[in-house]
Amino acid sequence: MKKVIAFGTFDYLHAGHENYLEQAKKLGDHLTVIVARDATVRKIKGSDPDNRERQRLKKIKSLPSVDKALLGSKEDKFQVIRKIKPNIIALGYDQFVFTQQLQGLLIRNNLNTEVTRLKPYKPEINKSSIIKQTHAKKQSESCREESLAQ
Repeated sequence: MKKVIAFGTFDYLHAGHENYLEQAKKLGDHLTVIVARDATVRKIKGSDPDNRERQRLKKIKSLPSVDKALLGSKEDKFQVIRKIKPNIIALGYDQFVFTQQLQGLLIRNNLNTEVTRLKPYKPEINKSSIIKQTHAKKQSESCREESLAQ
């Protein structure tokens, strides 16, 4: 069985995420998705995700392309790779955090794992940061309209 592993925050689950995971699934027989912990997101992005880790995990688990979904480790970001020993690590086109250390980790642990970077799907509209900005703008406009109506 060819095992594939994919990682992400998935704060605002969108078509780009779904496409990324569908591409990853096509690389093997079993896709495991690791959802970033809230603390990890805070460390990497400098702010909390809008959706808590359990909510994000639940949404990822519901996707048909996902065979298994787990929360990342709080202590060791690479623990899951050593445990699962995937044949393929599927990275998104814009995933660079922690990836520079992957080759060394694979060599040190004697893992014959291929690391592949997947293609973007309409990145000009399917990017969490863009969707988050649009969401915040709509909320702000809605609050302003309610304020004017009172």
